[in-house]
Amino acid sequence: MDRTERLFRLMDALRRRRLPVTAATLAGELSVSVRTIYRDIQTLIGLGASIDGEAGMGYVLRTGFFLPPLMFDDDELEALVLGASWVAGQGDEQLVRAARNVLAKVATASPKDLRDRIEDIGLWAWPVEDRGSVFLGQMREAIRRERRVHMSYTRADGEYSERVVWPIMLAFFERARVLVAWCELRQAFRHFRLDRIRTLRVPGESYPRRRATLVREWQKEMKMPDCDERDSGYIQGRAGRDA
Repeated sequence: MDRTERLFRLMDALRRRRLPVTAATLAGELSVSVRTIYRDIQTLIGLGASIDGEAGMGYVLRTGFFLPPLMFDDDELEALVLGASWVAGQGDEQLVRAARNVLAKVATASPKDLRDRIEDIGLWAWPVEDRGSVFLGQMREAIRRERRVHMSYTRADGEYSERVVWPIMLAFFERARVLVAWCELRQAFRHFRLDRIRTLRVPGESYPRRRATLVREWQKEMKMPDCDERDSGYIQGRAGRDA
């Protein structure tokens, strides 16, 4: 690869990491010598990159740095377009608009206008059947802001209940959108299909624990994101706990 491409790949390698990474690790990833990494790091710093660290200790890219122009190879561009197309097919109007805006920014932030390539990429994500998309925007906001959700819910067996839950995650499956939440009624983690939610309110009350902590506890308890195997062919292992 030429030097320009190597510098961009080095920036990508630094962006992917939150913790310092050694020059030896970067050299192995880019198939170059450690000495080359040292030189390239100094070049990037000279160009304005906010890189902390030193030889032998590791390097980390501070947040807030952006190195224009954006450069994408064919695989990266296809991944972006396919991912944005999938998001646009989820039925959440805010996400649809956001996905389109992302592609527009990608197209015009690159050295060449990529709009024609994006429109003719040759990959298509089929829109999913509408299953509870009416609540997606509210639920995403509740997750983002760590807010309690008050909802009425009907289980698969027809049992109706009123719930107050702490939403921590949304899982998008082919035939269902599933909310992972701490349920105050059951005093445990439960999974709720969005298409079985009848009413939903987000009064603005924060739940008492941090979402990141709850996610770790759920992951430790469940090992993987389980839900009813009848509703998703992707789940293996234990069936999820009934809401």
